[in-house]
Amino acid sequence: MESRAGIVGTGAALPARVLTNRDLEKMVDTSDEWIRTRTGIRERRIVGPGEGCVDLAADASRKALDAAQVRASELDLIICATASPDQPLPATAALLQTQLGAPHAAGFDLAAACSGFVYGLSVADQFVRTGQARRVLVVGAEALSRFVDFTDRETCVIFGDGAGAVVVAPVAAPRGVLRTRLGLNGAYAGHLQVPGGGSREPADAATVRAGRHFIKMKGNELFKVAVKSLEEVSRGILEDAGVSAADVKLYVPHQANERITVAVADRLGFPRERVLSNIDRIGNTSSASIPIGLDEAARSGRLSAGDLVLMAAFGAGVTWAAALVRW
Repeated sequence: MESRAGIVGTGAALPARVLTNRDLEKMVDTSDEWIRTRTGIRERRIVGPGEGCVDLAADASRKALDAAQVRASELDLIICATASPDQPLPATAALLQTQLGAPHAAGFDLAAACSGFVYGLSVADQFVRTGQARRVLVVGAEALSRFVDFTDRETCVIFGDGAGAVVVAPVAAPRGVLRTRLGLNGAYAGHLQVPGGGSREPADAATVRAGRHFIKMKGNELFKVAVKSLEEVSRGILEDAGVSAADVKLYVPHQANERITVAVADRLGFPRERVLSNIDRIGNTSSASIPIGLDEAARSGRLSAGDLVLMAAFGAGVTWAAALVRW
């Protein structure tokens, strides 16, 4: 019987602190109505003092391991997708390995912004299919509130913190990852970026005063590219697999903006009841949004064995990615 790489366990973690639109009204020139109309967000979760990306990653990972009935010591590889690591060095995967107690696992971080989890799932699929690894932990984890300027209403209303994780292991067909598609167009790199803090523009007093270490976004331009790219990558992977939108039980898009989700779903022909949306409660959690959504769907009974799941993401770079999975 053919063996594939499949998702055998999911987990998610959110910080305890809730930041509502009403809270933001007291911090920046905005309103609850303005935020909800433009993004669909009512509230988001924010890390507290002393809490970081790896803490959320570890919490989500433990839940995924428990669901998969896999011990951390049995992991062969840890792939951590993040745009907001606790520190530049070492990799978040190294810190996560220690917290989990996974001494036999190799690991690395993957930087593809909001598309990072789907990129990571694609890499895990290759490792398992080729026999290089049997149990792979794929994590999307973000503490983006640490990189947000809370005087910039274009960005501070959007991003939230959280983590999601899955365990990928061999499964028998027809289950498993059927197809993945990845894309990149660096010509749009300036649409969403953190310009300061790297080797070209190291952090110093001047860059900090100028806010160069905060997220900068050209929202209107990014919206158009996002809708086009998400539609194309989603439609393309369905064609690759020889299936239609009607065959898909659940569409799990990156939670960037509710208007983007609705626009893409309508173009693809997905009715609302087959589109996962939780942005109203958690905001845009970047690489964490899809695995958080998968965990919600799995634990609520929205997904059953044999269901066809389509994931699609778009992020800074700009990157885009899709994965088609038989649950």
